Amino acid sequence: MQDHLAEDPAQLLFAHSGQTEYDLKAAVQQIQARQKAKHKLPTWAAHPDLIFPSSLSLEQASSEETARFKSGILPKGKNMIDLTGGFGVDTFYLANKFENAIYCERNQELSAIAEHNFNLLKPCKFEFYQGDSIEYLSQSDSTFDLIFVDPARRGNHNQKLFKLADCEPDIVSHWELLKSKVQSTLVKASPMLDIKQALNEIPDIQQVWVLSVKNEVKEILLYWEKGKENNERFIHAVDLQSSGPKEFSFTYEEEESSESIFGEVSKYLIEPYSPILKAGAFRSFGKRFGLKKLHPNSHLFTCTDSPKDIPSRIFEVIQEINNPKKELKQLFPTGKVNVITRNYALSVDVLKKKYRLKDGGDSFLIGTKVGERYRLFYCNLLG
Repeated sequence: MQDHLAEDPAQLLFAHSGQTEYDLKAAVQQIQARQKAKHKLPTWAAHPDLIFPSSLSLEQASSEETARFKSGILPKGKNMIDLTGGFGVDTFYLANKFENAIYCERNQELSAIAEHNFNLLKPCKFEFYQGDSIEYLSQSDSTFDLIFVDPARRGNHNQKLFKLADCEPDIVSHWELLKSKVQSTLVKASPMLDIKQALNEIPDIQQVWVLSVKNEVKEILLYWEKGKENNERFIHAVDLQSSGPKEFSFTYEEEESSESIFGEVSKYLIEPYSPILKAGAFRSFGKRFGLKKLHPNSHLFTCTDSPKDIPSRIFEVIQEINNPKKELKQLFPTGKVNVITRNYALSVDVLKKKYRLKDGGDSFLIGTKVGERYRLFYCNLLG
């Protein structure tokens, strides 16, 4: 496996089929998994003795970066339990904050892989339970400083699930059991989760993190801690790899009381980072930074002075495109320009097809609605 890490797995299977005394398919699967994990789990991929699971389990695992973030927001404690261990990335990094950790997993193969890996990475740190974690929790006399749970988000027919009550385990129906056993609970949920619906399902939640990497929302985290029931509930929108400010925190009460000021496009267009939009900070974002909004549903903002310390992508407006067929050919003779649409008459794909455009270069074409008109702007991304 180590001798062929950089080679094409399909070619390896073909070239060595019937010529090995070991399980060739298993070896190639490990090579393929390490290639996929190279950027997501660089430390683990570089360890020669770790075993990787199937591609689906690897796909569903957290990255090292997001796992470390979760560990960073938690207080230190004595013991924790992960009810849905999976490949174990979250379990491993969360356990850095605790003296002891229990890993639970229904799937026998995944459980065996995690036990093998953990015994190499941190011997004697973990206990392992293979089976129904809710059953284990209900029968246990132990209490914990942290319960972590990442409910399975695929149904019996492999369809994706988004509501907390539809996932396994159903933490909505088991919420009182969890509260009775723990000081704090951290739930990892789908990036497609309806946050307000989840808060209606579990009103006890005190903090929410919407977590993105390179402006793509990866996880939503829900947190509850005993004794903090009267604290104001904050929503934190965080991008882990932005070059500027990474976080925007607000409350839904702040959002509801904020009013947007609408205006004409000025020198700069501001697009809030994706976790801010996912979190629903449509009005409070503009109010906090003194920005004008283009349209209630466009979620793009504008200002005249150079924006500073705003968690967003900032574009300098070069010119408005009034005659796209003629002007786009002149501005982008090769057809290369990055296209963005926000509340626009045409989708990105339709717009690119109509004017024979393809993503590339440093320039941006932004289509949006300003007031009652659909408009198109040629822009440069700053920073």
